Amino acid sequence: MSDLPKCPQCASEFTYQDGALYVCPECAHEWSPQDAAEAGETRRVWRDANGNELHDGDSVTVIKDLKIKGSSAVVKVGTKVRNIRLTDGDHDIDCKIDGIGAMQLKSEFVKKA
Repeated sequence: MSDLPKCPQCASEFTYQDGALYVCPECAHEWSPQDAAEAGETRRVWRDANGNELHDGDSVTVIKDLKIKGSSAVVKVGTKVRNIRLTDGDHDIDCKIDGIGAMQLKSEFVKKA
């Protein structure tokens, strides 16, 4: 999933970055990242494994057994995680899991509950 903004002219989602500009291959419109930031187009959207949009405070379910680094514990498939907090970075979900504690998860390994 691309984090680039949609084209402001034709709303195409196939934009790409060329140097300091964003370019739309469908209508050939070019604009700067500052223009997109001013228009509020660069808001990050987090999605689960099924493509559903995630928000702070959502509940999610783990879809794969996840080994915890540095421990012998495992987060099992079907574990429900409540009240998530979304962050930027590689592991984009901060949460607390009952019996394990605070951890960070990747949104690709959860589905919205």
